[in-house]
Amino acid sequence: MVVPAEHALHEAIQVSPLILSDDVRRQKIENCVAKMRLSAVTARKIQDVFISEMNKGIHQQPSSLQMENTYIPELLNGTEEGLYLALDLGGTNFRVLLLELAHGAPIRQEVKQYYIGSELRVGSAIPLFDYLAECVSDFVISQGLQNVELPLGFTFSFPMIQHSLDVGVLVTWTKTFNCPDAVNKDAVRLLREALDRRGDTKVKVLAVLNDTTGTLVQGSTLDHNTAIGLVLGTGSNACYLERADRVEHWETERHGESEVIIDIEWGAFGDNGVLDFIKTDFDRENDANSLIVNSFTFEKYIAGKYLGEVVRVILAKLTKQRLLFVGDSTSDSLLTTGNLTTDLVSHIEQDSLDGGDSNTKEILEKFGIIPDEDDIRIVQYVCEVASNRAALLVSICLASLLDRIDKEQVTIAVDGSLYKHHPRLEGWMKQYISLLCTPGRKFKLIHAEDGSGKGAALVSAIAHRLKKRLQ
Repeated sequence: MVVPAEHALHEAIQVSPLILSDDVRRQKIENCVAKMRLSAVTARKIQDVFISEMNKGIHQQPSSLQMENTYIPELLNGTEEGLYLALDLGGTNFRVLLLELAHGAPIRQEVKQYYIGSELRVGSAIPLFDYLAECVSDFVISQGLQNVELPLGFTFSFPMIQHSLDVGVLVTWTKTFNCPDAVNKDAVRLLREALDRRGDTKVKVLAVLNDTTGTLVQGSTLDHNTAIGLVLGTGSNACYLERADRVEHWETERHGESEVIIDIEWGAFGDNGVLDFIKTDFDRENDANSLIVNSFTFEKYIAGKYLGEVVRVILAKLTKQRLLFVGDSTSDSLLTTGNLTTDLVSHIEQDSLDGGDSNTKEILEKFGIIPDEDDIRIVQYVCEVASNRAALLVSICLASLLDRIDKEQVTIAVDGSLYKHHPRLEGWMKQYISLLCTPGRKFKLIHAEDGSGKGAALVSAIAHRLKKRLQ
């Protein structure tokens, strides 16, 4: 029995019905994926768990949420002027970016991309950071700014523990990087030392951050009500403005701050087992197929790196059970881990939105499958179920943040390829968030691109202003 207050939520999270010529087959498929479809009661249970994990994390109790203090105590205030740099390191390609601000708003941007060869991504960290410094220097000199003091914000998209605004200690390398001597070291110090060894510029590294924090700050230049930053791309994370008096982890001296940006690190939500009640066999297989098993639990439900694989695992099971592509010699490529990427799910979802099938047919034909009408409907249904669950899970957490922030109007700044390219996520999220948070809450979603670049330069401007004030 659904209580009246939850009836609207219960109705909203129903996916489109699967309509097939064979009713028995339809029932078997719906039963197979039933656990992927979360009820209103389960959504509320997840919300309770998320709120509990946030409270534990902020009070430094064991939690799957890191609730990391970024030490950014305020946003731009409109007084920022001049030139600011960003170094955006997160993968094999990285960027150096110059932003010119007038009255706290960007008026000019210059950017250059650099490539890190495989030999620098492993072994000692000193050659890697020397190369980063060389590229920063190359960029600054090419702009004719070698004699100008330039504040720099360093986006370091690897797990780190922050001890202050300009101290970020590397916990572990991810992706294709493995320089063991940098683990447990301060990435800012390594960069500063490399810049000092060169001595050919006046770059000052003032802040270290991740792309999620940068997205919130970048969003605040587009809408002053921005209080949440969300990245929903290959990976996922969120941050928000927290009341400073709630934050226990604060290693530097306090200066009467009223708010601070908290980096939730929600990709790991559930790593301690608190979300196991929603884990399906499909999720277990997706996890087993991933690079680091039993980690990034929440990210594996929602992020672009994994959503396509969840869909592929379901389709492979239906095929093996002879409920899908019956009579078709399914190519092994669909049964191969990693072959169905999330961008293809987005294209199939566009068909569902348009009431068409051209993208779905084209994608399946690339896998060597000639689908019939029922096959197309099943594939579209599975993509919708998996995508809808991702949208609901993200919305549950965002609604919890809106209630926690408790402001009259809050804007959520979002960046990331999944959010940008999936045709239905944004619409679902708007609907679900409004049903999951306290009735009457006003919020909006805005697309704030390039938090890792622009956002980092803006954070260096905030850090520069704070430094001058506290001198």
